[in-house]
Amino acid sequence: MSRRPDDEEYRGFEQGPIRPPSEAGSLLLRVTRNCPWNRCSFCPVYKGSQFSLRPLAHVLEDIERVERCVEEIRRRSGGGDISRRDFAALRQESSAFDRQAMNAALHWAASGMRAVFLQDANSLVIKPRDLLAILRRVRQAFPWVERITSYARSRTVARIADDDLAAMAEAGLSRIHIGMESGSDRVLARVGKGVDKKTHILAGQKVKQAGMELSEYLMPGLGGRDLWREHAMESADALNAIDPHFIRLRSLAIPNHVELYGEWQRGEFVKLTDAETARELLLFLEGLDGIHSTLASDHILNLFEDLHGRYPEDKEHLEAMVRRFLELPADERMTYQVGRRMGLYRGLGDLADEGRRHQVTSFCRRHGITPETVDMAIDELMKRFI
Repeated sequence: MSRRPDDEEYRGFEQGPIRPPSEAGSLLLRVTRNCPWNRCSFCPVYKGSQFSLRPLAHVLEDIERVERCVEEIRRRSGGGDISRRDFAALRQESSAFDRQAMNAALHWAASGMRAVFLQDANSLVIKPRDLLAILRRVRQAFPWVERITSYARSRTVARIADDDLAAMAEAGLSRIHIGMESGSDRVLARVGKGVDKKTHILAGQKVKQAGMELSEYLMPGLGGRDLWREHAMESADALNAIDPHFIRLRSLAIPNHVELYGEWQRGEFVKLTDAETARELLLFLEGLDGIHSTLASDHILNLFEDLHGRYPEDKEHLEAMVRRFLELPADERMTYQVGRRMGLYRGLGDLADEGRRHQVTSFCRRHGITPETVDMAIDELMKRFI
């Protein structure tokens, strides 16, 4: 007989494995463990892990423990920035508190204590009344917080009553991150996403209607060589219908231990090269129309980290950046690709830096990388960042 979540013993403050890059400075509060779906063929994060709900009392205890740590940090700092000496001392003395809670509080204090992120992959799967209790307790403990955010699946959001979503927004939930990945039903079905385009649109519109900010994530390359055009055009069409506050790019990378890797090795899925992905991305950008979103490329996996702008005013500029890459000679494209994956380049303008260019060309010579072999080398370099 399985034990009910409420019977579980509390073992201290918890944090999950991931959060969006934009939440790097947030306090991470674990509401659920792992992913309730966990069937996407491209995702390595929660494979082999069982999903579970954390008891509400445990989440509230986590908040209380961090609250006590924050009070001590503020007492030491006199309400200002915490000094290095106090920071080190509190790390040494954290045995007087919950050590994990103190580490989380110190990281949060160093980042300004402005945001809270609810983990793991789909916090909105819990009962609305429990989520409201968590949100209200966060607001009570940390009234200065500017935003509270969470991941959510479109299928989950689509099933939540509009009144409940509005109540969550009223209680402080200010931004939802949704992994749309694609707007193509064929792509979504092939990678086991468990959702369709219509549901993505419905969920996105519901989040906005509730008064929350919405970040939608697109995965360039996910269509492969056979569905790249459909992936680009259907995704743009879905996002035009949603008009999210943020469109965030997360380019496809395929680690060895995911289902999609086996499909790739067997030839059932043909992975795009960087140039082909850029062509797909350009078609996607050209298809965005009538929106007022901010496009962000804030991840190391993306070919262009500086591809950032606001629609509609930056539409032509963003498209021109991708076209410039596609128009580069093959050896220059190779230099940029490798420099980007080495973490030396953020955008095409960095090609003008002779010091970094020397590092890249030396690396290519040592490892025998040429325009003909660069994409194989890139596949290996990208695995470091997954």
